[in-house]
Amino acid sequence: MSQYFKQGLFGRDLLGSIVVFLVALPLCMGIAIASGMPPAAGLITGIVGGIIVGAVAGSPLQVSGPAAGLAVLVFELVREHGVMALGPVVLLAGLIQIAAGLCRVGVWFRMCSPAVVAGMLSGIGVLIVASQLHVLMDALPKARGLENFAALPGALIDAVQGNAGSMTALGIGVATIAIMLGWEKLRPATLRFVPGALLAVVSLTAIVQFGGLPVKTVDVPSNLLATISMPTLSSLSSLLEPSLLIAALTFAFIASAETLLSAAAVDRMHDGVRTRYDRELTAQGIGNTICGLFGALPMTGVIVRSAANVQAGSATRMATIMHGSWLLVFALLLPWLMRMTPVACLAGILVYTGIKMVNFKQVTSLAQYGKGTAWIYVGTTVAIVATDLLAGVLIGFALSLFRLALHSSRLKVGLHHHDEPGTVSLRMEGSATFLRVPSVARTLESVPPNTRLQLQVDRLHHVDQACLELLREWSRNASARGCELIVDWQQLNLRVEGVRRAA
Repeated sequence: MSQYFKQGLFGRDLLGSIVVFLVALPLCMGIAIASGMPPAAGLITGIVGGIIVGAVAGSPLQVSGPAAGLAVLVFELVREHGVMALGPVVLLAGLIQIAAGLCRVGVWFRMCSPAVVAGMLSGIGVLIVASQLHVLMDALPKARGLENFAALPGALIDAVQGNAGSMTALGIGVATIAIMLGWEKLRPATLRFVPGALLAVVSLTAIVQFGGLPVKTVDVPSNLLATISMPTLSSLSSLLEPSLLIAALTFAFIASAETLLSAAAVDRMHDGVRTRYDRELTAQGIGNTICGLFGALPMTGVIVRSAANVQAGSATRMATIMHGSWLLVFALLLPWLMRMTPVACLAGILVYTGIKMVNFKQVTSLAQYGKGTAWIYVGTTVAIVATDLLAGVLIGFALSLFRLALHSSRLKVGLHHHDEPGTVSLRMEGSATFLRVPSVARTLESVPPNTRLQLQVDRLHHVDQACLELLREWSRNASARGCELIVDWQQLNLRVEGVRRAA
């Protein structure tokens, strides 16, 4: 410990913890509101993520807390099953993560296609923007993304007419976004560690308070500990419902994938201790188990706060732990100060965050690995916005597997005239699977009548049942056209996987 102070690491961690605290405070409350939960739920998750997860994490410089990526899932869960269902679902998701970490499957979560993950984050960003544009006007968001976009013109008209919502709140929200954009472009180098979100919250909260502007403000309880809601036996028994079991698995998978991909990104930002993925996954499970017991939001490793931690010069995990301590002290001693914050201001921060998540420039970079990769990104994003997060991610995985199947079944098929009159060679090179049945069928249909067709299989690596049956069927019917298929069936059968293994 003495070396920790002598080497000046404490000073670096202290500065880093303050920077991360200033970034995390508005995000914790804003993500909670976007999730349909009270701000205290987000603060509790940030505190647990900082103090507890930070102490045992496998990625020392990664910061954990409530994530915008899970806000959509939480919102839908709370809307369909109520607030009481959140704690048990998060608790079960945490236990699943602990089991996964102890079974050393953490590295397998990195097997996700980067295009699917990027599309997932972009889709979530679009959904966050769609919902928070309503909150920006002090109006209530709809249940789904397309509904939010469709209802946006009506919500704006209502705000202008004073029927619902508020143009004053809209002005506060737009000003928040403008301050963050301007600060990102114009901030001096000496103030580079001051977050634009903090500057927007402080300045606009002061304007609202001194001007007495009629906008909604954050509802933070005087006693944070009183908001803790432990799951009951009846709420725990609800986990037997298939929909809640699926929700817990979804939370566990998406939170784990986002955490470990974020950890990999953090490793690229510094030269210090590398991430231990299984330990990080177990730590996240411990954090989510505790958050589930407290009835708080689920957590992940979050790249924005983690990047701020690294960029501020933090050296050890103490920076993450101290940032959680600042959140705890602030929430316990200064709740009256947080209650002054306009909700529209937090919505503006989330709109800005959501827009940053939607990075369509990635299409160009992903296209360098093939146009199919770029289409997976676009397809995942559109599917999430059009359906829901789980369905969209599953569609993204399906697209990835389909692309993989196409690549693994590359096949060249061609007819070549033989020296002997009336004889044609059919050359097949690669893997003949069911995906290539159409091209093989078209080639066979182009064989002229009264032709002896010689099938060459020396460069054929694999043939599945679909293509084999196609060749057999063509051989049976060939005589009707005066044709004949000449092939070494024994050699062809050896290229069927099951037969080859049996041999």
